[in-house]
Amino acid sequence: MEREIVFEGLASYGHYKIFASGSGARLYTSGVEYDRHSWGHFLGARMDYVAEFLPFVLLDEGGAPDIWGTPTTKARQLIPGIGISPIGFRWLWRDGKSWKPYLMAKGGLLVFDQKALSQKATYENFSLQSAMGLQVRMTPRWDLRLGLFSDYHFSNAFIVPVNPGLDVMNANFGICYQLGRQAER
Repeated sequence: MEREIVFEGLASYGHYKIFASGSGARLYTSGVEYDRHSWGHFLGARMDYVAEFLPFVLLDEGGAPDIWGTPTTKARQLIPGIGISPIGFRWLWRDGKSWKPYLMAKGGLLVFDQKALSQKATYENFSLQSAMGLQVRMTPRWDLRLGLFSDYHFSNAFIVPVNPGLDVMNANFGICYQLGRQAER
């Protein structure tokens, strides 16, 4: 079974308002992702199951946000949290080659130590991440992941009357370690 452990980081570089109303915030994460070839092939790509644990999540938001997540002052505040995405998939093209394009989506939860983006929000938020990029072989066991075009969305899905969420564009970088014996590859 083809499996990988990815040590990854994410840094947002912009935001937009499509599914969420928040603005003026940036998101940074670091964690571990597990990829396992579980579902055969689809559209010429290897289809993998993906799960992720983010022990480091940092939201850099604008000061004194209104109920919808728009900052009302120029001050900044940092809100730490953690995340888990137990459900995801990855399509990996050109499997076994030196450069491999991929498309990925993951869903899960982010939990912050205080209400994120609004005092009327929740501590827990649902998350959805989509990414496309390139995985480049460095050695037979190690790859470099470069995901420059990604989207990360989180919101509380109207668990409470106000749903301040955030959509950020981000860059995702990772170091991939191929699990299993060398002879299997």
